[in-house]
This record gives sequence, C-alpha cells and structure tokens, in this order.
Amino acid sequence: MEFILPILAYLIGSVPFALVVGKLGYGVDIREHGSGNLGGTNTFRTLGAKAGLMVTIGDILKGTLATALPFLFDANIHPLFVGLFAVIGHVYPIFAKFKGGKAVATSGGVLLFYNPVMFLFLVLCFFIALYISKYVSLSSMITGVFLFVYTLFLGDLVLIIVAVFLALFVIIKHRANIQRIMKGTEPKVTFFNKRKRT
Repeated sequence: MEFILPILAYLIGSVPFALVVGKLGYGVDIREHGSGNLGGTNTFRTLGAKAGLMVTIGDILKGTLATALPFLFDANIHPLFVGLFAVIGHVYPIFAKFKGGKAVATSGGVLLFYNPVMFLFLVLCFFIALYISKYVSLSSMITGVFLFVYTLFLGDLVLIIVAVFLALFVIIKHRANIQRIMKGTEPKVTFFNKRKRT
C-alpha cells in the first residue's frame, strides 16, 4: 500500500479541474485563453469568479485528499510525502498532457490537512500581499517564503523539507511572471480598487 498511495495521490492531483469546469460548464478550453495555465487564477480571469472559485476549491481539495490517504488506508507513510505527489500531479497532470497549474492551491490543500492553523495563516499572508502588491503571482511567491519561515518555528524537519520544496516549486513555476513583473506587463487584480463616485 505504501507504494500505491503516491501513485494514487499523483492521479488525484492530475485531475484538471480548470479544464473540466471550463469545458463542461462553459464550453471553453481554458488552455486556449489567458495564460493557458490550468489553475484558478487563469480561470478567474477567463471565466469569472464563480468558475475560478470552483477550480481553486477543487485544486485545494486535491491536495487535502491526497495527504489524507495514509490515514484513510492506515498506511505507514508520511502524509506530506504522499501530498507532494498530488502537487506534482497538479503541475504535470497525466490527464492534460503534463501541462497543469503552478502548484499554489494544491500545495495549500496539502498544508490544510497537515496543519490547518498554518494554512489559515498563509491564506492571510497571501491576501495581505495581494492587497499591497495587486499581483497574484508575487503574492503566491511571498506566501511560499512565509511558509518556509513559519515551519522553522515549528521544528518539524519533514515539514521544513517539504516547505522548501513547495516554495521553490512555486517560485520556479512563476519564472515568466517574475519577468513580466520586472517589465511592468504582469496583470494586476482589480477587485481591491475603490469604485469611483460619479
């Protein structure tokens, strides 16, 4: 069972919710719009808040379910190790030609199961960074750094190692975003903007 769970976690992570929601709910292949990324952010920008929220929740729950597998099957394997395979599946999904999302939401789902308090802290960090910067990509990377710092205070070696992996994974997958931020061409969110009085 210890050998099967990582494979199962990878398959769970490979479920492309952005593709499913886009095609079934809107008749749209999300890969042909916006950034082409199979993630919540591109779905928000392309299909709107309802679709984006469904995809984000689905991607989070993939990580949560995968991390819970060792407990569900009473297997002697660390849940974070299994959860990592869900993140890999999300980024390189076998069901979507190995081109998926950028690891953020599914990583959050892994942490949600393992340490809910830390997950809530990171969500708060993300939205504070988003409010200040207006960049989803930059906020995701900043949150990854806060994740690593947070784990240092917990003294959980496995969690620290996984946090390093997840933070680096998120930053690496946002290389193009970093370049666009430096050029001033990265899209900003607009829902924090105040409505102008007429």
